[in-house]
Amino acid sequence: MSEKIVVPVLGESITEATVAKWLKNAGDAVDADEPIVELETDKVNLEVPSPVKGILTEINSKDGSVVEVGALLGSVSESGSAGSVKKEEIKKVEPTQKEDNVIKLDASKKEPKIFEEKPEEKTEDEPLVLTDEVIEEETPKAKIEKSEPKANTESQTLSPAVRKIVTENKIDINSVQGSGKDGRVLKGDLISLMGANPQPSERKAQYGQEERIKMTRLRQTIAKRLKQAQENAALLTTFNEVDMTNIMEMRKENQQDFQSRYGIKLGFMSFFVKACVVALKNFPAVNAEIDGDEIIYKNYYNLSFAVGTEKGLVVPVLRNADELSFADIEKNIKEISEKARDGKLTIEDLQGGTFTISNGGVYGSMLSTPILNLPQSGVLGMHNIVERPVVVDGEIKIRPIMYLALSYDHRIIDGKESVSFLKMVKENLEDPRRLFLDI
Repeated sequence: MSEKIVVPVLGESITEATVAKWLKNAGDAVDADEPIVELETDKVNLEVPSPVKGILTEINSKDGSVVEVGALLGSVSESGSAGSVKKEEIKKVEPTQKEDNVIKLDASKKEPKIFEEKPEEKTEDEPLVLTDEVIEEETPKAKIEKSEPKANTESQTLSPAVRKIVTENKIDINSVQGSGKDGRVLKGDLISLMGANPQPSERKAQYGQEERIKMTRLRQTIAKRLKQAQENAALLTTFNEVDMTNIMEMRKENQQDFQSRYGIKLGFMSFFVKACVVALKNFPAVNAEIDGDEIIYKNYYNLSFAVGTEKGLVVPVLRNADELSFADIEKNIKEISEKARDGKLTIEDLQGGTFTISNGGVYGSMLSTPILNLPQSGVLGMHNIVERPVVVDGEIKIRPIMYLALSYDHRIIDGKESVSFLKMVKENLEDPRRLFLDI
């Protein structure tokens, strides 16, 4: 049996990736969950594992090719299953066949066609199969018979799906009471049996009932700073939504030219950085901080952005973001993100930020209330992009929508300022031409 290797979901704000390199060659043996190809996006690098143990039989996307989420990368032939046939590969059922889900038909009838029936008239594992013609009275009518379950024997006929579960899980078929016709074991019987015998936790078996591990120095610092933010600031969050249609279309139309000219992909982050800089210039309190009984207004724009690493969350700084082009922003973000994931950030990389952008959308977050990165007074939360019905000019349209959240220190930023700030970010994102025209 051949299993497909596809580009996994990379986060709602990431729609494509580049095949960095294949870690295996066609014909190589691979283990289940063994990394076989490395993908690169504008935000992260990740390895795609093999879905099964077997042989890498096909490579469909070469190194350097750009692939979209869900695209076919290659195929792995599962060990010991080369002769098996997938259910979806069966195109039709011959009149002389009789399987678990097939009722034998008269040979003179047309090719069988599956009709949906009411749930109460059949079981999930025994759909009715009828011909396109009306069945005449002399032809036996298709129906489901109720019978008393009979004892199972090893020689009983099992469907391919049932046989596969029995083999993989080493189930004694004679110990299973079937609920199908003539006591036949159905897939549902095995699933119920498996659910009744849950497997013990592997972590519990390896480490015991509880684990006690000392927090890393980074995790201790993160915990301390987050607690300080809650205790020392008057936290409040305001929300809005942004229609990402125009940005997505602009990226699609200009991606190839942009990448050819600058050697970097045009991502979403550069649009958000530009939109935030415009709003920060118009609402300086969001780019300020409190020091004792004084307010320090920052007339420079060092935007921090959250990066998730194996050791925890770090927030490096993109300096003088107002002086950077779209290409410069993308290059700097990629470079700093790679340093963060490689553990090569310096203290200078983490200091001096005036405002933070956090993109929880890459992990699938729909909505959140981001917490301040002290001593800053504001943080913008990005989330995943989901197609939603919205009203446009009096008509309902399906549009890619992202929810935005602005958490702020209410001691320095009033509600009117916070709402107006987020509204300006939204307006510049929905009409990204304004960012190029600087209006």
